[in-house]
Amino acid sequence: MNPRKIVTIVEETHTEGGRPVETVARVAVVAAVIPNPWDGQGFVEDLTAGIDAVASDVGALLAPRVIEALGEPVEAYGKAAIVGLNGEVEHGSALIHTLKFGDHFRKAAEATTLLPAVEKRGPAGVVFDIPLKHKTDATVRSHHQTIEVRLADAPHPGEIVIALAAAAQGRPQQRLAPLSTEQ
Repeated sequence: MNPRKIVTIVEETHTEGGRPVETVARVAVVAAVIPNPWDGQGFVEDLTAGIDAVASDVGALLAPRVIEALGEPVEAYGKAAIVGLNGEVEHGSALIHTLKFGDHFRKAAEATTLLPAVEKRGPAGVVFDIPLKHKTDATVRSHHQTIEVRLADAPHPGEIVIALAAAAQGRPQQRLAPLSTEQ
């Protein structure tokens, strides 16, 4: 896996709903633009070789970077795979929906829940939203959120953008009642 580029985005929300956010809400994204390991091969029945060659390495590359970019303990997290136009959505799914990839982030964030994900195919500059959920309890509503991402020059047709997102808190000014109040 040889990334063409790595992009880091840190978003800080200071005001929401016309009110100051008491503790600035931070969300970080780190994305790697990598060659699609199945580019030019036509339909590949068994994706195992590409998964084995790439998934763990890209997980190991991104997990510490997104935690460092956040600069605070992770409370919510998510992942994305955006496949260039020559690939299949399944190519991105194959790389991010394996423990070889996700466990790097889970361990680094001290998390136990499944990583929410987005996968899609698109041209360079396609906008995508990474969903985030609480790292240990997916029913905690305050942490269900998304961050919008766009890389102007990626993915090229034979590339995949693999991204991780981390938040230090739930949504700014969240005030939904706990799910238990509806049971």
